[in-house]
Amino acid sequence: MTATIARPPYDPELARTLDALKDMLPVTVTADMIPALRTMAAGRSTAELAIGDRPIEHQTMVIDGYDGAQIEVSVLRRRDHTTATAGVYYVHGGGMMFGNRFTDLGQLAGWVEEFDVVGVSVEYRLAPEFPDPYPVEDSYAGLTWMAAHADELGIDPDRIIVAGASAGGGIAAGTVLLARDRQGPPVLGQMLFYPMLDDRDATTSTHQYEGIGIWDRGSNLTGWTALLGERRGTDDVSIYAAPARAEHLGGLPVTYLDCGSAEIFRDEDVAYASALWAAGVQAELHVWPGGFHTFDTMAPDAVLTARMLDARLTWLRRLLTTTEEMA
Repeated sequence: MTATIARPPYDPELARTLDALKDMLPVTVTADMIPALRTMAAGRSTAELAIGDRPIEHQTMVIDGYDGAQIEVSVLRRRDHTTATAGVYYVHGGGMMFGNRFTDLGQLAGWVEEFDVVGVSVEYRLAPEFPDPYPVEDSYAGLTWMAAHADELGIDPDRIIVAGASAGGGIAAGTVLLARDRQGPPVLGQMLFYPMLDDRDATTSTHQYEGIGIWDRGSNLTGWTALLGERRGTDDVSIYAAPARAEHLGGLPVTYLDCGSAEIFRDEDVAYASALWAAGVQAELHVWPGGFHTFDTMAPDAVLTARMLDARLTWLRRLLTTTEEMA
């Protein structure tokens, strides 16, 4: 079935990257791989690697997470930061099971340097040890902390943007839904990069990419099971854990979404954008032809990656410029 099923092909340049990675990364993540993948992710994700030689200072803060437990956040500021500017709240990826607040943080560091925004990245607790609602509630706790401490962080509390990638994109979407429904901190915009939104395993794209690529259907089932256990796919799942289940998306902020045409999250991400439009929310969607999941981090020098990163940067620049002019 896997060899003959019809599916959009990979971009040729990205296909070569996948071929080079086939002996380094598992196609299907299983629960027994979690410890090793956590060790691998931790080794590749540090503040030093994310920031590099940029003129940025990094500060670790300890805050109250869900149920009063302490969690950490990283605060990134330009060294010459003096006046209150927009803040970007970032939620890392990792299938709900691995990663840390430095995972893929180089992009946020780049925004901090270019736009003088303040970046905050949250160390939410991971499944399966901390299943739903821990990840999204930890994330929401970090967002409320950021807004409450905006003055000391050098942030304009009316210009907070929430961003996240993959599992972090799903958690970011759930965090913004919580902020709306709890009348929490105002969110200016949300940026959802190939977000993990739907636990129900019912889309065409999730079946097209089984046993192939990066983060296939089996990996996705492992991640959702770690988060939800036996509730996965049942009616006992909240919209904050799986935002694709939300029936009412009105009142959400302007949104940027992207994904690849050749990944399992394609259909749920397109459907989420359509639901936002149906609710009257302004959303910009990019489906990159032949892109596999997380291709921007796996193939940083690819032509398609440059186009993806430029589209994100353009959207963010437009949002920041527009709101700065209105202030």
